[in-house]
Amino acid sequence: MNSKYKVTKFRSAKFQTVNDLVSIEEPLEISIKYKNKTKWIIQTLSITMRTPGHDEDLVRGFLFNEQIVQDIKHIQSIKSFGDKVGKYKIQNKILATLNNPQNVNIAKIKREFLTNSSCGVCGKSSLDALEIIKKDKISLTEPRLSKQVIVKSPDTLRNNQSEFSKTGGIHASGLFTSAGKLVAIREDVGRHNALDKLIGYTLKNKLLKPENQFITCSGRLNFELVQKVLMTNIGILIGVGAPTSLAIDLANKFGLTLIGFVKNNSFNIYSNNQKVVVKY
Repeated sequence: MNSKYKVTKFRSAKFQTVNDLVSIEEPLEISIKYKNKTKWIIQTLSITMRTPGHDEDLVRGFLFNEQIVQDIKHIQSIKSFGDKVGKYKIQNKILATLNNPQNVNIAKIKREFLTNSSCGVCGKSSLDALEIIKKDKISLTEPRLSKQVIVKSPDTLRNNQSEFSKTGGIHASGLFTSAGKLVAIREDVGRHNALDKLIGYTLKNKLLKPENQFITCSGRLNFELVQKVLMTNIGILIGVGAPTSLAIDLANKFGLTLIGFVKNNSFNIYSNNQKVVVKY
């Protein structure tokens, strides 16, 4: 979703005023509704800055990745509500109704999520929290990727972005097969939102096959992106930019293959190089 803005460009030693497309960024207030004995409770969970569109996928992925629900079947419904506000007349509130109140960890919600989640890890009470909710292990050896598939995946991602070519100001996450075929893609101004949207969509449509898939993201790779990928049991995460130290530490802890600085014929492997095949 984008909008036109007047922009003054400097080109060839002169200024020119043009209409340019800019990615829209709007807040999204995420609330959950669940039953406590006989009483319905509505709790505001988070406010995140996102690109409007695929909001249900974003919420679905967010609730699963943060283990507010352990199965998306526990989400009864997701609905936008409230007035259409602001310049673009958009509903910026969304409510997820949960049908399995026994699985709602109220203490966890109050401790970890009554903050602005758009800054990522600042909403966490502890860097060790993932070890508590991440019970199963990802494969340390599968899938195996050729270097050709790795270096081509960012271009494939970029070529399939509907908004990047228009605005240049939006991130994307894509799910690929080990042969390099794009399964699904989602875009957002926030890296973590794009990944939440992707995971929410693929969970809903039962597209996840961790033994034969990997994820590629635009931009740098931080702790939160690694965490979200780990929750899907996908074993390889590729990024165009550099990873942070926490991203590498977390990837090493769980055996995730983390690949960054992908260019035409080069890339860096920061953890678990067993899944990369030079000759394939």
